[in-house]
Amino acid sequence: MEFFVLFLLLVPTLILALVVFSMVKMIGRTREVRRAWTSGLTAQARCLRTYTTTSGGGGNTSVTTRLHHVYEFMTWDGRVFRFDEVNGPSTRVEGDLAIVYYTAEHPERATAHAPSHGRLSVGTGLTMGCFGVIIAFCVAFIAIGLLVVAALAS
Repeated sequence: MEFFVLFLLLVPTLILALVVFSMVKMIGRTREVRRAWTSGLTAQARCLRTYTTTSGGGGNTSVTTRLHHVYEFMTWDGRVFRFDEVNGPSTRVEGDLAIVYYTAEHPERATAHAPSHGRLSVGTGLTMGCFGVIIAFCVAFIAIGLLVVAALAS
């Protein structure tokens, strides 16, 4: 019985922790990108490398492929930075030039994605909505599990 109660509390709590961590990371990156777009600082960057990473594919799961670009640019004060960005345009290849947006405080957090505030907001909002559904499910699972355990104990 203790294992069952531990399972009812531990698994959803771990899922909740993972979802909250993911939410914090996503909101942080959304804010970084938005600040880079609105800072007014841009530079011409060169795409040094493109590569893909894959995940999934075990058993009956689908494979997810993500395209990465490595960029190098020089800030207005002459410092050189490189950064890796996920999900850039598939038509951009090594040697291509791109405009990057960055902040003076953190040029290493630059982005080569063209400004699209609406798309960023909608994407973040939809993802947060999905995370909210997962959180609600976990909280309901824990509450119902505790009610069942309390009913069985009495």
